[in-house]
Amino acid sequence: MIERFALWLDDRLGTAHFVTKALRKAFPDHWSFMLGEINAYAFLILLATGTFLALFFRASTADVVYNGPFTTLDGVHVSEAYASTLDLSSTVRAGLLLRQVHHWAALLFVAGIVVHMCRIFFTGAFRKPREINWIVGIALFALALFEGFTGYSLPDDLLSGTGLRIADSVIMSIPVVGTWMSFLMLDGNFPTDQMIPRLFITHVFVVPAAIAALIAVHLAIVWRQKHTQFPGPGRTERNVVGSPLFPRYAAKSVALLMAVVAVTFGLGAFVQINPIWLWGPYQPWRIFSPVQPDWFVGWEEGALRLGPPFAARFFGDTIPSPFWSAVLVPAIMGIVLLCAPWIDAALRHDRSSHHLLDHPRNVPARTAAGVAFLTFAIGLTLAASDDVQARYVHISIDAIVHAYQGFCVFGTIAAFLVTYAIAKELRARGAPGRPSRVRVRRNDRGGFDEEPIS
Repeated sequence: MIERFALWLDDRLGTAHFVTKALRKAFPDHWSFMLGEINAYAFLILLATGTFLALFFRASTADVVYNGPFTTLDGVHVSEAYASTLDLSSTVRAGLLLRQVHHWAALLFVAGIVVHMCRIFFTGAFRKPREINWIVGIALFALALFEGFTGYSLPDDLLSGTGLRIADSVIMSIPVVGTWMSFLMLDGNFPTDQMIPRLFITHVFVVPAAIAALIAVHLAIVWRQKHTQFPGPGRTERNVVGSPLFPRYAAKSVALLMAVVAVTFGLGAFVQINPIWLWGPYQPWRIFSPVQPDWFVGWEEGALRLGPPFAARFFGDTIPSPFWSAVLVPAIMGIVLLCAPWIDAALRHDRSSHHLLDHPRNVPARTAAGVAFLTFAIGLTLAASDDVQARYVHISIDAIVHAYQGFCVFGTIAAFLVTYAIAKELRARGAPGRPSRVRVRRNDRGGFDEEPIS
């Protein structure tokens, strides 16, 4: 029956040639090429668990009196959003498990994008003709950050409410358009009744659709342009040496999917995350320490904490201090990332197409610049918890702030210089441990194997 249906479909659509060619498409065997698939599978888990959570979540700021299993909150006035999240965590079957799996999958999704982008950057996979896909990747990263922020802002607990208040202040610091953007998000002065419903629509419908569309564009471009690969015997700018899509690569991909599912459900089952019943409902006059935001927005808060208390007036408008550190600095970082392919081509005087990757040590300046960028971002992220560090190490918070300010400046410069020196030394020595001569032979699975020649 399946064969007859396939023949019927091929007679009408002519799919046999395309499917046969697609199943024979070669994929590189190096493990780093599987990093992007981790992100895709984490996104599928997010869609599945998010759909379940959306069935029970009530996106409303209406005031209710809580009466439930968390007895410390009995009789407390909370929003419907917060009460429904508590019910998800206590009375809905598998609700807490899926809520925690959803949160861990979100962290894995963002972390996977960061690692995948590092692989692309350090190996030069963003060079011509793949500049468009690099831009798509940057857009995916920005959407993932925004999606994560809107997601953990929905429960209307003390942590998410404080984060939203900070975000609204940052948005309003933008000259000319800031107040309009805040109105679009909140429909008034913070907090408003429309805040949670608008975040819910954005988080559940708008941003996931945009992410799915960009993932489809990304995969289509990769399929059309073919994969990059590391240099090696038999590998040229015109071919791809690796395993066919079916059955070898498909088997590895399915195994990776099962591994991602196992890891996220294991974390969701055994590692607690975001226990909102401990934070309590959002109230503007309350704050709780050592509660901290998720790491993927921590760098933004760190920039706020390290930024100078400087305000300026231009053409009659006041630009407050949050703009310089929380808007201008991220904007500069984003522009630098977007322009990385063209900056690299200009500095190296190389505008030709490339399908073979660079080893990071062979391009010391690019590798050093990437490490310096990561060092700066890590410094900002660590600074987001300066109050917690001051509390536990018994050092004044002013001293810690000054230390991180110095680290973000001098540590970034030191990271560049040290990495550049190490990469140059490794390039001069060559690649140790690899056979000087290898033979490339086609195996019985349709792929290629390398054999050392003594």
